[in-house]
Amino acid sequence: MMMQEQVREDAGGAILFDAAASPQVDGNWFAPAYWSERGALRTQAGGRGGIAIVDTPAGECVLKHYRRGGMVAALMGDRYLWSGRDRTRGFQELRLLGVIAELGLPGPRPVATRYIRHGLFYSADLLTGRIQDASTLAEYLAQGRLDDTLAVAVGDVIARFHRAGIWHADLNAHNVLIADTGLYLIDFDRGERRTPERAWQQANLQRLRRSLLKLGAAGQGEAAFDATIWTSLIERYERTLTL
Repeated sequence: MMMQEQVREDAGGAILFDAAASPQVDGNWFAPAYWSERGALRTQAGGRGGIAIVDTPAGECVLKHYRRGGMVAALMGDRYLWSGRDRTRGFQELRLLGVIAELGLPGPRPVATRYIRHGLFYSADLLTGRIQDASTLAEYLAQGRLDDTLAVAVGDVIARFHRAGIWHADLNAHNVLIADTGLYLIDFDRGERRTPERAWQQANLQRLRRSLLKLGAAGQGEAAFDATIWTSLIERYERTLTL
């Protein structure tokens, strides 16, 4: 389904939203205190500084405030260098989510994003539809529930995105969700649509592999992990990629 994109000016910045999700979005939508006053806020750990779950007129949503990671976070915090409206993190991510939805791929539903200018810098927020009753691949691994059947499903969903040219900038076990309705990829900050090429596709897969190993997937040894989990994942990935 194509996103019905609308942009409206907001104090010190602008809001981009999907009019199909809600015909009106204002700056209050990005303020946790606004939802808290209405009994429509609950927080949930995850991401840098956590995320908020809010009940909006567009349905239950995840509210994310963009924050930097690594060493630069101490200097910049939640500020990013301004280089134009269309290059803000939120505008780029929401539009990519719109493409993902249009392609029929399982990702978060795009709702709205906002940026606020601070001279040469800006800060930003993102609202996406919440995927109900979902757990991360990392949580499944911690619970001892990562088996070859799940590995096959993970390989299949990644291949579907790669086949469409969707590059995930941080494909790790925390950004793969498992729900009753299927598997999803989330957190497309800095992601983009590219010409499908083996090099970036394989680099994406290796990033996921490193994440799984770091989280203890090779508890019985890396050779055992490769022979079961990773082989199952890659075999299905290759099969789906060439469909």
